[in-house]
Amino acid sequence: DRLLKQISSFFGEIADEYKITIVKCIQELCFTYPQKHRVLVGFMSNFLREEGGFDFKKSIVNSIITLLRAVPETIDSSLFHLCEFIEDCEFTALNTQILHLLGELGPTTPAPARYIRFVYNRVILENAAVRAASVSALAKFGASCPSLRQSILVLLKRSLMDEDDETRDRAAIAVAVLEEAMENFPFVESSEEEEIARDVPSDDDTAAYCLLSSKMPMSLSKLEISLQAYANTPGAMESKETLQFSILPIVEESESLPSSTRVEEKEQEFSLGKPKPPVDPAASIYSIPELASLGRVFRSSTLVELSESETEYVVTCIKHIMEEYVVLQFQVQNTIEDQRLSNVTVALESIDDADQLYEITGEIPAESIKYGETASCYTVLQRNVDVSLQTSTWNSLLNFSLVQVDPTTGEDESEPFEEEYPLEDFEITTSDYMAKVTVPDFRNDWETMGNDNEVLEKFALSYKKMEDALAAVVKFLGMQTCDGTGTVKAGKAHMLHMSGVFVGGKTVLVRAQIAIQGDSTGCILKMAVRSDDETLSRIVADCIR
Repeated sequence: DRLLKQISSFFGEIADEYKITIVKCIQELCFTYPQKHRVLVGFMSNFLREEGGFDFKKSIVNSIITLLRAVPETIDSSLFHLCEFIEDCEFTALNTQILHLLGELGPTTPAPARYIRFVYNRVILENAAVRAASVSALAKFGASCPSLRQSILVLLKRSLMDEDDETRDRAAIAVAVLEEAMENFPFVESSEEEEIARDVPSDDDTAAYCLLSSKMPMSLSKLEISLQAYANTPGAMESKETLQFSILPIVEESESLPSSTRVEEKEQEFSLGKPKPPVDPAASIYSIPELASLGRVFRSSTLVELSESETEYVVTCIKHIMEEYVVLQFQVQNTIEDQRLSNVTVALESIDDADQLYEITGEIPAESIKYGETASCYTVLQRNVDVSLQTSTWNSLLNFSLVQVDPTTGEDESEPFEEEYPLEDFEITTSDYMAKVTVPDFRNDWETMGNDNEVLEKFALSYKKMEDALAAVVKFLGMQTCDGTGTVKAGKAHMLHMSGVFVGGKTVLVRAQIAIQGDSTGCILKMAVRSDDETLSRIVADCIR
């Protein structure tokens, strides 16, 4: 609180670019201290009413939106702050963005009717683009809340004579759909003696079907990355296979990235400017014909360091997972000025007898690595699909031919001679085969999947802090947290929802409860795993170590 008071004293006097930096820092504070969300979001929203340019206001709006999606407890208060902002917002792009958000999340709040006034005010007072967005938002309220349909119809009918074609067309469609839904699925208020009726549309409600379009399996930014990865896949563009979401490459969530990177990506998603071109980590695999012929890469792991960054040879590893193969890409950097490395490979040896699961079937060496350069060599492991997946540990050794060179001219001064350099051990875990992919509605997907292939487990963990236990469980499973459950709430028990896609395109859902024991000696993990295959559910449950 004292920090916010100090910031308030000079915030209005600094340039917008410094204000944007402060807003990003405040957002990080809210991720770190979610229990302070009301104070921090309120502080940011106060400056929405102050003078400032588009980029500054956009940074605050994006921060508030990112927070309310990450910390669900902030949804109601954050939406109300945004509603107050659009009452006097001069930027069309921000108005339409917030109105779209209101149509999506407003009906899910405890009192959705409170937001309708703010939305309808934009129909009366704003330009054509904002009026059209307001009509769409009102239609979503009507489709989501049957009890509000009569009132919303009255408001929508006033836009049937709007001067803008787009606004009129949206209003006409919404009115026709809602009137038909009210006739076929009338809302019946419960009496005092009866249980209060749920204000949600029925399963076959036409208004919900037409106006609440199902969410795409991925955002537009992720769809772009997925399409580019698909186009880079050898033979994909010549294939006669119908292009569907189910055959597109998996695009993982960025939760595992540093928080600053996550914020920048989120801002890019809402930015009107041209985003940076996405990078496909599997592009290097597809550029080598011998590796491209192995098939499509399902996912690529993050970098695994096999040596210290200060050593003479800096080596990292990326695990490219395929259906039946694992391609290990070893990136080698030469930091010795008077040496050149040639015919560079990494020799592997299984420590825990994983030979039944994996077989080394090929190597591609790096031909030459001069001082300051980084090059990649590859090792191909073929997986025995008949053997159950398990964690395997590998001993690695860097092999190369070393040539002494003149640091000034770069010319060779010696004949090549064989050398080796020990590297750190690394693991190929079951979680490497799991892609972090969120689901639009976890609870609905959980119920839809059913418990036919459910596996229940209970573990005693040695972690004394809830935060450490939660981070360990997420790491072991390699899945994406859902519904804001990746942030620890106050209390001795925490419910965790996770989703992911296993190699082969199989969706996996997990519900877990972590409870700290009274004597603070550890914690208890209760976990339920659901998928369409009981064997897969068992494999995922066995990831806890």
